[in-house]
Amino acid sequence: MIALPKAPGFGLAGRRALVTGGSGGIGLAAAAALGRAGAHVTVAARRGAELEEVCVALRAEDIACDAQVLDVTDAAAVDRVMAQGEAYDILVNNAGMNRPKLLAEQPDEDIDAVLDLNVKAAFRTSRAAVRRLLREGRGGSIINVSSQMGHVGSPRRTLYCASKHALEGMTRALAWEVGTAGIRVNTICPTFIETPMTAPMLAQPGFRDWICARNALGRVGRLEEVMGAIVFLASEASSLVTGSALMLDAGWTAA
Repeated sequence: MIALPKAPGFGLAGRRALVTGGSGGIGLAAAAALGRAGAHVTVAARRGAELEEVCVALRAEDIACDAQVLDVTDAAAVDRVMAQGEAYDILVNNAGMNRPKLLAEQPDEDIDAVLDLNVKAAFRTSRAAVRRLLREGRGGSIINVSSQMGHVGSPRRTLYCASKHALEGMTRALAWEVGTAGIRVNTICPTFIETPMTAPMLAQPGFRDWICARNALGRVGRLEEVMGAIVFLASEASSLVTGSALMLDAGWTAA
């Protein structure tokens, strides 16, 4: 009889995950997806009240979770959080922002704010996570929430594109640095997703039509469509995947 290969599982029982920007949007979806797969989830953001609401919702589904008030732009605070308790096997770098403007009209304040959160914070959280995992001889999975804009350009998004292209470069290089230690590093690259952050943009006259005309599915993405990718990259199902960008862009970059 032929011996069928055993497929790796998507289960995350016994794993610990930290999700930055975990109080809503993609971060909330990531926390729910990881928790439902069996992981203990720590949601991190600056506003404690919102995090507690997230934990109430997660615990209602018997998901083990903690709330961690954290400003990821504060390097010392990031190091403290990563050093306490048990190590995180899974890090989802989701905290981010966008301030769409023409570059000629972009003030220094915007440049500093976007690069501090989208780039420097992700570097620092990844650095702290990797230091802990290497010290303890543990493998893990780092998932950086990038964007289709990390692979293309777009008007009024020069700053945002620059930040996400930087995140893609970091992901590829770090994957090479830590791969032999069993630590995998990947990005997910969503198109425009219906979230509270994108709601003002999607409400602008003609903007939704502009998006729909530029992807193969002809629509905006839904929050739940990001969740499977998060679980895949966190689990053994993606054990051979590192340094990769998982495109959730409805075909935007296929053109």
